[in-house]
Amino acid sequence: MGRLAGEIGAAYRQADGDVVLVAVLKGSVMFLADLARALAMVAPDLLALFDFMAISSYAPDSGRVRIVKDLDVDVFDRHVVLVEDIVDTGLSLTYLLGVLRRRQARSVEACALLDKAARRIIPVPVRFCGFEIADEFALGYGLDYAGRYRNLDRVVAGDLGTLRADPDAYVSSLYAR
Repeated sequence: MGRLAGEIGAAYRQADGDVVLVAVLKGSVMFLADLARALAMVAPDLLALFDFMAISSYAPDSGRVRIVKDLDVDVFDRHVVLVEDIVDTGLSLTYLLGVLRRRQARSVEACALLDKAARRIIPVPVRFCGFEIADEFALGYGLDYAGRYRNLDRVVAGDLGTLRADPDAYVSSLYAR
């Protein structure tokens, strides 16, 4: 987290104004919280505002999403970092970056905890990237399956077939301490 916060701090410390960290709900909340705390440590002079957006799931066979929770903060002429839990195909990220750019933000960049670059359909840049991962189904630290596993304090790989058969398949083993 410190590395990412350092990269963001270095990029915006000399910026005129503040930076708005926009987390995509619900998966990015834990990541945003830890990132913001780390950013306060490495760049205490940088004012970082938070806001949230949520989009619908893709409609079947349409490739379309819609905004179901929009920003409360006006991003006009502000630096914006879109905070994602995971970037996969790039479709959602491309859509959201376009929305923010059309609102005339001064700059718009992407920050992702996890990047599945191998699955990318649209070549979208992720300026601030935590980790590139293989094409595995990730759970925990905000990432879920059927609403489960978001509250894990770590990211783990899950078998999608197993989860489809039983969404609670990993509950007892992953939550045991």
